[in-house]
Amino acid sequence: MPALIFDCDGVLADTEQYGHLPAFNQTFREFGLPVQWSIEDYADKVRISGGKERLMSLITPEFAELIEIPDDETARTALIASWHRRKTEIYTDLIEGGVVPARPGIDRIVREASAAGWTLAVASTSAEPSVRAVLTHAVGLEQASRFAVFAGDIVAKKKPAPDIYLHALSVLGISPDDAIVVEDSENGLRSATTAGLRTVVTVSSYTASEDFSAAALVVSSLGDPDPGEMTQVIADPYDINPRSFIQLGDLARMAALPHAKPQEAQ
Repeated sequence: MPALIFDCDGVLADTEQYGHLPAFNQTFREFGLPVQWSIEDYADKVRISGGKERLMSLITPEFAELIEIPDDETARTALIASWHRRKTEIYTDLIEGGVVPARPGIDRIVREASAAGWTLAVASTSAEPSVRAVLTHAVGLEQASRFAVFAGDIVAKKKPAPDIYLHALSVLGISPDDAIVVEDSENGLRSATTAGLRTVVTVSSYTASEDFSAAALVVSSLGDPDPGEMTQVIADPYDINPRSFIQLGDLARMAALPHAKPQEAQ
């Protein structure tokens, strides 16, 4: 049976605007950091894969004049890690509090794939506790327990490098021919396609203008039968021709496409 591998943020739930951004800003307040990211500021930060990496982007000469930043790299790394731990705690509380909406179609397609015997996994550069909290929120504890989770610093290079997907394929014991990925960002798409994986992109408000030309299918969301949550097809180069929402049969047809040759990392 094929495998269905999801990214987390922006794919399982609309986490960036309603989860990560407020969690970063609360962390900044608690640590007395002279910064608050606006929605526009954060749109640039989303292009950086990984929470610690986004925090590291704060460390500029101008920022270092405002607060004490250790010169020692080990101490600086430990400081960033302390910020990130607190941010993860705040974010997890937000997820568990139900303030972050799951994306349309996720719960439905997971249940269909699980019932059909598909392998389920998440491959994300976010911290593992955050990923597991989002996964449980999006699909429920029973379905979440069926997932393999590959997250955080489990690989050295984060997206757009293919490492997280190559690692997932190796651990799951499957080939790229037998897997479909759901992503929402250009970095995620590059990561998946460099690993030779066919990819559906469900665009988000932060990623709608990015380059998804390498995707097998680009849609507004997976959609649900509810007319208010219909899928809008943005690009369909392989003529999958989904109807009002993405069905498991659509993904199965993608899995049967000619082999997606791994692309060179850029």
